[in-house]
Amino acid sequence: MKHAVIFMVLIGIMALRPGMADGSMTLEKIKQTSTIRIGFRESEPPMSSLNEEGNPVGYSIDLCTRIVSEIKRTLNDPKITTVFIPVTAANRFQALADNKIDILCGATTRTLSRSKLVDFTQLTFVSGASLLSLEESDISGIWDLQGKKVAVVKETTTIDHLNKVLKDAASTAAVMPVDSASEGMKALVSGNVDAFASDQVVLIGLALTHDGPENFSISDDVFSFEPFALGVRRNDSDFRLIADRVLSRLNRSGQITPLYTKWFGKFTSKIPSLLQALYTLNSTPE
Repeated sequence: MKHAVIFMVLIGIMALRPGMADGSMTLEKIKQTSTIRIGFRESEPPMSSLNEEGNPVGYSIDLCTRIVSEIKRTLNDPKITTVFIPVTAANRFQALADNKIDILCGATTRTLSRSKLVDFTQLTFVSGASLLSLEESDISGIWDLQGKKVAVVKETTTIDHLNKVLKDAASTAAVMPVDSASEGMKALVSGNVDAFASDQVVLIGLALTHDGPENFSISDDVFSFEPFALGVRRNDSDFRLIADRVLSRLNRSGQITPLYTKWFGKFTSKIPSLLQALYTLNSTPE
């Protein structure tokens, strides 16, 4: 009877901690199904987007495909299939929590509040929020938004930072929330808004992949600090360790440099000092 009571107490504890019950199950599920599901953003170039053939591409996508290769070696299953699942700013973290995807690849800022919902790998990139506008509008920073409309994607850290800096500047700018970066770009091009706020690296990618990139202007100023990471499920240390091992190896070996050049070489030939420092700090030894 005593042993039965102890057993029931242990069961109760596990019920109160649901993350612990399935925390190490990602690798097991991949092994059982021979499938790994990558959640990605469709319009966040050069981090993640769809190319002309409709295939997911980008800096974060390349990182994730390398992680998949390591998982194949770890599980000794070269036939593991990769399934790409589109997610939005609003549903990406819930997709991880609900076991609809196994890893989140895109332009995702790592924050402590988000760590209540999901876990993160080590940092993969660092950027900051800025403004994209048409060249003719002569918008070079927050102060130029007085009386103007600025689009920003919902459920992002950028919208929080934007509201704060506009309030601090006593700006009369109107914030226009949109569902995606592509929607924000359309609003800008159509003249429905005067500027689009997002991570500077994403704005550069959007401008470069749009017709007539010379018609756009990107502010040199940034109004936030955005450390990017890949999202994974909470309490899944085995899976996260594989991802961190791959990222550390890329940084330590210098293989991250050609990867950076592949996606960012169009607009910069040198890795920014802050990003280079991040690569160095994340060169964790085996």
